[in-house]
Amino acid sequence: MELDGRTALVTGSSRGIGRAIAIRLAEEGANLIVNYRSREKEAVEVVSRIKAMGRKALACRADVSDIEEVDAMVLEATRTLGPIDVLVNNATVHRGRKVEKLPSEDWDLVIKSCLYGAFHCTRCVVPSMKERKWGRIINISSSVGERGYPGDSAYGAAKAGLLGFTKSLAREMARDGIMVTAVIPGFVVTEMTSSLSPDNIELIKATIPVGKLCEPEDVAEMVTFLASKGHNITGSIHHVDGGLSI
Repeated sequence: MELDGRTALVTGSSRGIGRAIAIRLAEEGANLIVNYRSREKEAVEVVSRIKAMGRKALACRADVSDIEEVDAMVLEATRTLGPIDVLVNNATVHRGRKVEKLPSEDWDLVIKSCLYGAFHCTRCVVPSMKERKWGRIINISSSVGERGYPGDSAYGAAKAGLLGFTKSLAREMARDGIMVTAVIPGFVVTEMTSSLSPDNIELIKATIPVGKLCEPEDVAEMVTFLASKGHNITGSIHHVDGGLSI
């Protein structure tokens, strides 16, 4: 297994895309830090599933927008599982309304959870990656960051910001053996899309060349490829969207 003995931290991995990524990385041999903000029960369930595979796993509560909580999480994870080799910045809080009705508090919440969160986690794990001359940082963006979506100005801005963060960080880290990439899922079957009406789902499907929404496991497969086989892939953006970006 390509990731046997490696340790991965997936933020926001108690459910949805993050959960699928954590499980798939474990299947490839990695030990996992399952990060959550409020869904402890779901995080513990993910940890149990990973341990059943014979891997090590740890559920860590931390709000990634808070640098002190991230510092504490990384310290606990390193003491328990060893230095982090793979970081997947997935956690983002979603708040959507028309821009003139969007409270500034909601804007701050989305930007801090996504951009500050990715920065905080990256800053904490990079020193040990540099020491070992090996690391993978994979940022989960969104098609909204490229194409936009009505009522999603905060989310789109945050996810677009991740792309600039990815490219600059990739140039900065390349000589240290740290590969930095971004994955852009299209419309994925998660709690977020479950709130859409059946009519809206059909309208969305009509815009996707393959005619269907993606599954979280589709995104997890791409992330696992980049983590395990992306030895010379950095600064690149990878779409998992059924052709939506064409």
